[in-house]
Amino acid sequence: MNASRGRRFPEPPHPFRNPFQRDRDRVIHSRSFRRLENKTQVFTSALSDHFRNRLTHTLEVSQIARTVAQALGLNEDLTEALALAHDLGHPPFGHAGEMELDRVMQRFGERFEHNRHALRIVESFEQRYARHPGLNLTFEVREGILKHSRDLDPAQDAGYEDYLPGHRPPLEAQLIDTCDEIAYNTADLEDAYVAGLLHPGDLERDLPVFAALSEQVRRAYPEANEKLRLMEITRSIINVLVEGLLEGTVQAAGEVESHEAVRTHPARLVRLSGAAAEFNRTLKAFLRKHVYDSRALEDERIRLTRKLPELFDFYLEHPDRMPEAYRREAEGQPLHWQICDYIAGMTDRFFLRTHQQVCG
Repeated sequence: MNASRGRRFPEPPHPFRNPFQRDRDRVIHSRSFRRLENKTQVFTSALSDHFRNRLTHTLEVSQIARTVAQALGLNEDLTEALALAHDLGHPPFGHAGEMELDRVMQRFGERFEHNRHALRIVESFEQRYARHPGLNLTFEVREGILKHSRDLDPAQDAGYEDYLPGHRPPLEAQLIDTCDEIAYNTADLEDAYVAGLLHPGDLERDLPVFAALSEQVRRAYPEANEKLRLMEITRSIINVLVEGLLEGTVQAAGEVESHEAVRTHPARLVRLSGAAAEFNRTLKAFLRKHVYDSRALEDERIRLTRKLPELFDFYLEHPDRMPEAYRREAEGQPLHWQICDYIAGMTDRFFLRTHQQVCG
């Protein structure tokens, strides 16, 4: 996709940057993008300063997505803008924080979902331009932020009629979700090893593909220590999964001749090939069992996320304790949404400092 349907507020073209390059730059310069540096990916900084955070994860997704887009002949600039924006809506403490905030909002008959929150961020919360609210991104980037991980259902997604519910997003948006998985699966292997939660022997026993790659690395670098061998293996896993993504997508989309045909196709066309998809499933299951559901991470999740409803309820009773400037910006919204948006925008560090100050 090279042409855009335009922006909500029309702007003259830039003399030497295309619309998607401008979107990429607007995302990078946003406050929400900078805050990703201090938001948890999986492992908190309390355990080590060397773990991925939400920002470094985003950059890794962008690297993989650009490579895939180039190999498939897709629009790299659109792909990069989508990759950089895909996690803007995450609240503190990763997916655990998102689930806890969603539980709180269900008390009010509402739901919190980070992709929808990201869309609200770029459409209204970011205030950097005198001529329009939000970042005024192109339709394709806004649509991709909302739909990269799931399609919209016309019957269930009321309020998003402008974003073509019932239609698939472009291939550039479809590939973000799988590139996201490739990035976090391999990164979480490395970080879990550093955290002492994984041993390569466990991986070799449960994952045949990992065992085969491990043997290749052992033969190629017989003098390398265990940590360096693991780094070589994770790079090989990225190659295996990216090659599988290219193969599966080419097979699925080989006879699709237009962008409109992509939108009306009965299924999404970006996918892993059979062998790569099976390996990805087993890798995710392994990480779930040995890392995400481990006692060490579970205890940390409970300790952190139980603070979230405490801070939420404090602001319900004392809305005047939210910053005055923020309350002016959020005026007109129901109080529970004002509080939800305020907390969702916090970094881990700012959340903990605020909670300590007001809740003790």
